[in-house]
Amino acid sequence: MAVYLVYALVPLAWLLISATKTQRALLGTPGLAFGDTFALFDNIAATFTHDGGIFLRWLGNTLLYVVVGAGGATALATAAGYGLAKYRFRGRRAVFAVLLGAVAVPGTALAVPTFLLFSELELTNTPWAVIIPSLVSPFGLYLIWTYAAEAVPDELVEAARIDGAGEVRIFFTVTLRLLVPGIVTVALFAVVSTWNNYFLPLIMLSEPDWYPLTVGLNQWSARAFGVGAQPIYHLVITGSVLTVVPLVAAFLLLQRFWQSGLAAGSVKR
Repeated sequence: MAVYLVYALVPLAWLLISATKTQRALLGTPGLAFGDTFALFDNIAATFTHDGGIFLRWLGNTLLYVVVGAGGATALATAAGYGLAKYRFRGRRAVFAVLLGAVAVPGTALAVPTFLLFSELELTNTPWAVIIPSLVSPFGLYLIWTYAAEAVPDELVEAARIDGAGEVRIFFTVTLRLLVPGIVTVALFAVVSTWNNYFLPLIMLSEPDWYPLTVGLNQWSARAFGVGAQPIYHLVITGSVLTVVPLVAAFLLLQRFWQSGLAAGSVKR
C-alpha cells in the first residue's frame, strides 16, 4: 500500500508544486523543489486569459460533454440495467452475450468506424460527435444489471404491484432509492471516462472552439515543445491542475452516497 501511495501521490505532488512556479523556474529547478516565487495565482489568471480565454471555452465544452453525455449514459444504463435484472423476456441471454462482448471491445477500436459513420451523417466537428458515443456505456449497464439483481428484492417489487403501483411508479419511487449507490458508481465511471476522453474528440473535432480540455491542453503542450516553441509550459501545467480539481471534488461530494444495506429490513425472510 505504501508503494502504491508513493506511485500515485508523487506525480500529483510534482504537478501541484510545478503549478506554483514561473516559466523560468519551471525549467530551471528540480520538479519537487519550489521556485523563488509563488506564482500559482498569476499562472491561473494567465491560463484563463491566454489565447483570448480559450481555456474557459474548453472547460465549458468539457462540462457540456460530461453533463449531457455522462448524465445520459447513467440514466440509460440505470433504466436498461433495471429492466434486464427484473424482467424476463425472450432474447435476454442474447442481450447478455452482446453486452459482455461490448464491454470487452476497447473504445479506441471503435473510434475510426464511429468517425466514418458520423462523417456520413455530417455530424463531425459538432458537439454531437462526442456526446452521442458517450451515451452508450456497456460497462455501466452491466454494473447496474448486476447491482439491481441483488439490491432490489423481488418481494418488494411484488408488494408495490399488489398495492396498485404501476411499473413506472415503482421504478421512480421504490427502485431508484435502492439503486443510488450503483447509480453513483456508474455516474463516476461515466464522468471520469468522458472528462478524460481524448482520442474520440481528437479525431471528431477540428475546430478548437469545440475542443475539450484534454485535446486543448495537448495542443498547448505541442506549441510549448514543438518547432518555434512558445513560453507557455507553465500554462500547460496549471491547466492540468485545474483539470484535475473538478474530478477530485466530484469524488469527495459523491462518496457519501456509497452506502449499502439501504433496503435492509424491508423484506422479512
